[in-house]
Amino acid sequence: MVRHRPEALEHLEAETKFTKKELQILYRGFKNECPSGVVNEDTFKSIYAQFFPQGDASRYAHFLFNAFDSDHNGSVSFEDFVMGLSILLRGSVQEKLNWAFNLYDINKDGYITKEEMLDIMRAIYDMMGRCTYPMLKDEAPRQHVELFFQDENIMRSMQLFENVL
Repeated sequence: MVRHRPEALEHLEAETKFTKKELQILYRGFKNECPSGVVNEDTFKSIYAQFFPQGDASRYAHFLFNAFDSDHNGSVSFEDFVMGLSILLRGSVQEKLNWAFNLYDINKDGYITKEEMLDIMRAIYDMMGRCTYPMLKDEAPRQHVELFFQDENIMRSMQLFENVL
């Protein structure tokens, strides 16, 4: 089996907002889950599903995988992972918005359509499961998207998704 070797920690430390010690801890965890040093989509989905046992996380994990796979080669390396994680955890508001935009712009054409937003919303609702109170209706994702596209303050609407990323 060919193993992927990560870039030097010094380089990753300069490119991310993580310390060398934090990168070492992240790398150990990454290698524990992915001994080859890269994650394919199926492995990514199975790892991500562990965090949402009450629902079906596979569709959302697919979109998330594509956002982490920055070079679109069908796998997420440690570098891909820590670059995305650095933005999500410690990036500026602008960096986080750019990353989220990339996640929601499914076809990567530079626009987020209602259909793309609806695909993501359905995936989020599937992932969160049906065990909510009050019980969510099947049309909830569409209503959420309609409300989002009516809202003049997109920043306020984006805050709804901050914890999901």
